[in-house]
Amino acid sequence: MSSGEQPRRVCLLTGAGGLLGDAFCRAYYTSYDIVAVCRTRVPGAPSQEEWFIDPVEPHRAIGENDSRIFVVRADLTEEGAAERVVDLALAKFGSVDLLVNNAARIDLRPRGLVDGDASLDGLAATFAVNVEAPLRLATRLAQRCWLHRGPENRARNRNIVNVSSLSGSQVYSGGQAIYSASKAALDHLTRHMAAEFTEFGVRVNAVAPDSFPARVRTEQVAAAVAELDRGSVTGGVFAVGAGDLTTA
Repeated sequence: MSSGEQPRRVCLLTGAGGLLGDAFCRAYYTSYDIVAVCRTRVPGAPSQEEWFIDPVEPHRAIGENDSRIFVVRADLTEEGAAERVVDLALAKFGSVDLLVNNAARIDLRPRGLVDGDASLDGLAATFAVNVEAPLRLATRLAQRCWLHRGPENRARNRNIVNVSSLSGSQVYSGGQAIYSASKAALDHLTRHMAAEFTEFGVRVNAVAPDSFPARVRTEQVAAAVAELDRGSVTGGVFAVGAGDLTTA
């Protein structure tokens, strides 16, 4: 980094091993310093867990070694996991500019809410991942990094992007009631967080994509996250479909 050049933006991304997380890491690992939080699968981007060597010229510098993501394995439903993730991100990079709450639990019940107790049994687990984890990560990050740094936050355009779903505002078949309720809660949580976090200069928005990759390309959803990071809006829930971002 040359003198006077802004340091690369730091992105804390959950659900990094899923479809969207993997697409975001592969598309943007050279643009961001990414803390890639995953429970089991790791994204297909260079990480600190590997080192690249040219077999013909072993001492030649390889670009992949300069832009490796930082993989953190965590189950965000475990007590203290969100705090540990935030602490690791701050210990590694000193600050976070973009929090992408992408981890999600989808537990469909096509036979309905009253077909036994399966929906009731899965309620707490779904809300723990889809609502509680984003709230805990955002709150702890604000408390430990952002709260008293308003001018710096605004200069760095720091923000949160919550990954919601169109099912948070529309009714679909297929047993999505509990999942949809959790995404509706995340949408409104996004609006409340935006109202509170504006006091110290941090924006909060959500993307609400149509089904991906079936109806919208996963890469398009990843690009929508990056677009919101570059922008200046706050408090919005934006649908991601065939066209540009629109208010959900």
